[in-house]
Amino acid sequence: MKTLVLVFHPDLSCSRANAALTAAAQQDADGNVTVRDEYALYPNGKIDVAAEQQLVETHDRIVLQFPLYWYSAPALLKEWEDKVLEYGWAYGTDGEALTAKQIMVATTAGGPQFEYQPVDEGATIDEVLSPYRMMARYTHAVWLKPFVVFESMELDDAALADAGRRYREALLAE
Repeated sequence: MKTLVLVFHPDLSCSRANAALTAAAQQDADGNVTVRDEYALYPNGKIDVAAEQQLVETHDRIVLQFPLYWYSAPALLKEWEDKVLEYGWAYGTDGEALTAKQIMVATTAGGPQFEYQPVDEGATIDEVLSPYRMMARYTHAVWLKPFVVFESMELDDAALADAGRRYREALLAE
């Protein structure tokens, strides 16, 4: 299975958690995982739609990796969705590019897991990530369980290494 990991972090060099996940994803001796730092590729926000679509077409699993900012993703991910997942390609008349492909979100959250509960008008992490689940559903892709690292800014090196190991296992799972 070929996996495409699209990393949407505005400054990966200043991130411990997303950098650790990215490094873990890049440890693929078989060449079945492609990792792309989207902000490094498109610092001006102008996405090469044809190149991104071609990559999606040649991979079986698409992973959207990003830090949660105010219960959402960095802006370039939304821009990527708006441009790349266009009518006629990802959905609509003859738009079946994502049909049966696997979609997974890998995200880091600064807060602890207990903050993502439906009490006191709160929301679970699955509810926070529901726009991505609905995107997968709308494009006839297969939604995979999200990979979430909570308290990402508080983790020591051992915990980050463990998160990287678990992430790599999730990426390589059949």
